[in-house]
Amino acid sequence: MTAQIQDSGKAALITGASRGIGYAIAEAMVARGDRVCITGRNEDALKEAVERLGPDRAIYAAGKAHDQAHQAAAVERTMEAFGRIDHLVNNAGTNPVYSPIADLDLDVIRKVFETNVVSALGFAQRTWKAWQQENGGTIVNIASLAGMSSSPFIAAYGVSKAAMINLTVQLAQEFAPRVRVNAIAPAVVKTKFATALYEGREEEAAAAYPLKRLGAPEDIGGATAFLTSDQAAWVTGQTLVVDGGILLGAGIG
Repeated sequence: MTAQIQDSGKAALITGASRGIGYAIAEAMVARGDRVCITGRNEDALKEAVERLGPDRAIYAAGKAHDQAHQAAAVERTMEAFGRIDHLVNNAGTNPVYSPIADLDLDVIRKVFETNVVSALGFAQRTWKAWQQENGGTIVNIASLAGMSSSPFIAAYGVSKAAMINLTVQLAQEFAPRVRVNAIAPAVVKTKFATALYEGREEEAAAAYPLKRLGAPEDIGGATAFLTSDQAAWVTGQTLVVDGGILLGAGIG
């Protein structure tokens, strides 16, 4: 399949992309002709993902997103392989605890912020300096609907994603006009990461959505492909809600 794809001449670095939403984003970008470097903690899972994406189109860099040495190595690996980083997608995230915020250990919150927010900034800074400052490009931060409302069951995650949405605005202002920076705020997407939010009650959970289903990783892959395309050339500093209409039920009455 990849042999028939016309090469776009562009390259992307996608964090947390061995499976789930990150992998679907990589798949969408490869399908339009981009080359991609995917990151993640599990090297075996990354190798398998690269094989599925096509070794002629994809490479990987294994490591923990919050590790600054890994951030530097991933950017360097992408530049060495492709000579450019047109698109950065910050998808790596963690949610190690399900709890109201009043009961959270502060060390847990620090871990969540290091992975979900600080690492995104680290990758953005390094990509900016390595390529985008002089050549332009796009950044997409995968936030969450949890960052736009109260989310008691996933409080730390929600607060970190609210910070990521504001980080998007800050970067969009500072990196303009060379780089467009946007975010995507999904509702519940059917991934291993979000299993606790729907396992054993998927039909019940989906019933609350006007479109009567939970999200699929491909939904976010398509949205990311749009925001990183020329079709979105006048879009920056925005958070695109991809939620199956769940916010429609938040009105009065």
